[in-house]
Parts: sequence; structure tokens; C-alpha cells
Amino acid sequence: MGRPRTNDEAVKERLVVCATELLATGPRESVTVRAVAAAAEASTTAVYSLFGGKDGLIGAVRDRAVAGLFQGLSAVQTSADPLADLYALAVAYRSWGRGHSHLYTVLFGGVQSFDPSGQVGVGDPIRPLLAAIDRALAASVLAGEARSIALSIWGTLHGLVTLELAGALDAATAEAAFRSTVRAVLRGWATPEVFRDLRRAELAP
Repeated sequence: MGRPRTNDEAVKERLVVCATELLATGPRESVTVRAVAAAAEASTTAVYSLFGGKDGLIGAVRDRAVAGLFQGLSAVQTSADPLADLYALAVAYRSWGRGHSHLYTVLFGGVQSFDPSGQVGVGDPIRPLLAAIDRALAASVLAGEARSIALSIWGTLHGLVTLELAGALDAATAEAAFRSTVRAVLRGWATPEVFRDLRRAELAP
């Protein structure tokens, strides 16, 4: 009987999935080629032939996380209401994090940074958020510097999602905290006229 193939797509997928889980649940130093191969029921040779080694495999996990979050945020439709778009992006961010908890943990666990102050690439997850903020600024709905607003929104979202994934918030608390906190952040950056309109809408019976 011939040796099983070590470079097919099924083996590649198992290696990425297992590496993601190991990176999300333990320290990065403990993720070795041997450990990932064993978890994926593959050979260590497969890791080298498919990814060039441990760094290449971790890079593949990072690329999947970045692409997944970007696709999740990019799927949000643009409307005539920039604030509604920003809230929809926040909902999409939380939804992706909850649906891909291991990738989310890997993405923000040192494998990939998410820095709104740096250069924004075509597939950078921050790009849809910055685009929505730019629209809001152009419409005089928000006031401030785009990257400062983005960092404020992302910091809020990251804190909420991280607490939720860690089990620190029950479902009802997480839902209520998400709605009230995201709206509060958007109000905080809103122009005075928009702020008054938002407050009146929230206080209306």
C-alpha cells in the first residue's frame, strides 16, 4: 500500500483548523509542528510541504482570520444613514467573533495586529469601518479624526466581544451591554445636532 498523500486540500484544512485551535487555547510557544501534525492526524512532512514550516502555518491561520473578519464586515450593505451603517458594522463584528471564536482569539492574540493608526491594506478588517466613518464625517454626522473614532469604536467592540467569549457576560447582559454601549460611543462622537436627535429618539415613548 502506498503512503497517504501529504499535500491534499483535506490535510491542509485539518492542519489550519488544528493550528487555530491550539493557538487559541494555549501559548504560541507550545504550538509545534509535531503537536499540530498529531492533532490533525497528519505527518510533520505535510506541514513543511504545504506551509514551509510552523511560521507558514501560523501565517495561514492569520490570513484566514483576517480574510474572514474582512469578509464579514464587507458584507454589510451601505445605506443613506452613516450611523446605521456603523451600528450594522458593529453587529457584524460581534457576529463574526461569536461565530469564529478561535479565529477571533488568534487574530487578537499576538498573531495579527488591528491598528487603525497604521497603513490600511485592501483586505484590512479596519477598512470597512474607516470607510463608514469617512462617510459619517462627510455628512457632518460625526466630528473628530477618523482613526481616533475607529480606535474608540474598535476598542469598545473588542472589549465587549472578548468578555462575551470569555463567558464573563450571560446572553441577556451581553446583548443589552452591546446595544447600549455601542450607541453611547456613537453618541459621543456625534455632532451636537445629531446628538440631540439621537437623545430625543431614545427618550421617546
